[in-house]
Amino acid sequence: MYGIKNCDTCRKALKWLQEEGIASKFHDLRADGLPPDELAQWLAAIDRNVLINKRGTTYRQLDDAAKAALEGDDPSTAILAQPTLLKRPIFSDNGRYLVGFKEPEKETLKSWVD
Repeated sequence: MYGIKNCDTCRKALKWLQEEGIASKFHDLRADGLPPDELAQWLAAIDRNVLINKRGTTYRQLDDAAKAALEGDDPSTAILAQPTLLKRPIFSDNGRYLVGFKEPEKETLKSWVD
């Protein structure tokens, strides 16, 4: 699971995973960084509109040029510079990805361990 340790949703997700007995490893995008190869996989597999958090403070504080870069051919430079642009949490399991933590994601996570 990728996220940020002080993100409320990430904390809820970690607690839920533990309560459900689902093994996980937490990767803090701020403290541990974002591996460029992992980001490339996400960008290839996940719709950019799902992956980028346009409602967050980080995105709202970007200038128009930076926002345009996120819409361009390769948004990875902007995201690597500010990984908090990503929606959280991001779950990754053998090439399967989930973004967010609502009921549909919980059900999918449960199915991954069945």
